[in-house]
Amino acid sequence: MVNILVDADGCPVVDLTIDVAKKFKMKVTLLCDTAHYMQREGADTIMVSKGADAVDFVLVNRVKKGDIVVTQDYGLAAMVLAKQGFAIDQNGRWYTSENIDQLLDSRHISKKIRQAGGRLKGPKKRQKEDNEKFEASFHKLCEHALQVGY
Repeated sequence: MVNILVDADGCPVVDLTIDVAKKFKMKVTLLCDTAHYMQREGADTIMVSKGADAVDFVLVNRVKKGDIVVTQDYGLAAMVLAKQGFAIDQNGRWYTSENIDQLLDSRHISKKIRQAGGRLKGPKKRQKEDNEKFEASFHKLCEHALQVGY
């Protein structure tokens, strides 16, 4: 059985994830810290103590081969891939062995720029099209995960 785990702190696609998961009869678990606690019908919630990467570590310890993780965190995505899970971001991009190294490198470079006092542009305001793109891509990922059938 494919489970879906959502790094729910600040995730804009929680409801869309639950809606798509229902179509596939997949269990959804939301993981969030005490500052972002949420409950949604159709999903279980695990609340984690506040702390740097606390949710990430609980999530990665729960993910199993073939599970799907929704996250915007490249580091968490890399750990999910190492456990043979699937990972997707809020914009519908699948994290893969082909793109994760480049994404981690760009995160490292951005961090160095910020540490040196530089500024980077933030993300664009989320549009309806972003949700549609996520939904279509997530639907395909659910189909793919079921076909692979770990």
